[in-house]
Amino acid sequence: MKRFAGALVLLTALVVVLGPGFVEAHFNKVAPGFPRRVSEAARRLHETLLVADLHSDALLWGADLGKRRGRGHVDLPRLRDGRVAIQGFSVVTQTPRGLNYDRNVPDSDNVTLLALVQLWPPGTWSSLLERALYQAGRLNRLAARSEGRFVVLRTRADLDAFLERRRREPDLVSGFLAIEGAHAMGDDPANVDALFTAGYRMMAPTHFFDNAFGGSAHGAAKGGLTAAGREMIRRMEAAGMALDLAHASPATFADAIAAATKPVVVSHTGVQATCPGPRNLTDEQLRAVATTGGVIGIGFWDSAVCGHDARAIARAIRHAVSVAGVEHVAFGSDFDGAVTTPFDAAGMSETTQALLAEGFSEEQIRLVAGENVARTLRLALP
Repeated sequence: MKRFAGALVLLTALVVVLGPGFVEAHFNKVAPGFPRRVSEAARRLHETLLVADLHSDALLWGADLGKRRGRGHVDLPRLRDGRVAIQGFSVVTQTPRGLNYDRNVPDSDNVTLLALVQLWPPGTWSSLLERALYQAGRLNRLAARSEGRFVVLRTRADLDAFLERRRREPDLVSGFLAIEGAHAMGDDPANVDALFTAGYRMMAPTHFFDNAFGGSAHGAAKGGLTAAGREMIRRMEAAGMALDLAHASPATFADAIAAATKPVVVSHTGVQATCPGPRNLTDEQLRAVATTGGVIGIGFWDSAVCGHDARAIARAIRHAVSVAGVEHVAFGSDFDGAVTTPFDAAGMSETTQALLAEGFSEEQIRLVAGENVARTLRLALP
């Protein structure tokens, strides 16, 4: 998420008076001009790609993702239109009032209001863990209603079976569950087990504020990984959950890279070289992720790439590839993360056109578009 709300009073008025659908439409926008013309060559190539996106917050907004919607960025019909095979569904459990990139403290919570208005179960009103479990259940129920057309990936075998089926049935879509911020576990790293059982296969230690597990890039202290954070990583790797360092403070990032024994992911980010800012990765950090064998998801929103079109995304990808190597770069849109993007999930072919214009080869585009994500998931999943 880039900016979830300004003032709680304003958000309350929007939600209560106009409903959560209005709020979603207000925060999750597509830039003017979409859809744009995509060349026939780019369209043909895109049809042959395995496309994966590491990060979407679509579960937060309470919509039926099985139906085509007139708002937001992601639903199953639009994922099919965009030829997206693998979508990361990340879960947000708390965001503070006045969210910003510089300094946040966890003394308020916008998600409580959404939980109330969207009629989430009462247990979610006060428990962050229950919010995570509830949103996992929503994705699992979506899969159950899809008659096999949408698959939740929990194991390496699930991934391989899905990819084999999709060669014959190209309209299939899969997804995996992720969490933004280990504060969803309270302060107990043993809760990794509950999240894993619910289907989560990726987690970031921090989101927009510091917590018991580590410092956030947007927190008050911005410290490093704590003892609880190290235990969390140990439990995640043993279970089969990928470590996501999006939103980590520089100290937490470095500590986690040193502690990790498996490939590390940065699910949605930009790069300092093309878009300076506290949210984006330095060249040193890009190289550090590559040394683990992991992957970096380049975001689609303005603060990630300093632009409002697919060419800005392609420029950031070009730099990340030049530093980390083409095997370590992917898409991390942040769709439905309270951001404006150049296109929604149906418009993913714009990335193929932009990468061609940036001079990427067909093989390089295949890796960035999705094969790098599939490889990393195969290494991370149990």
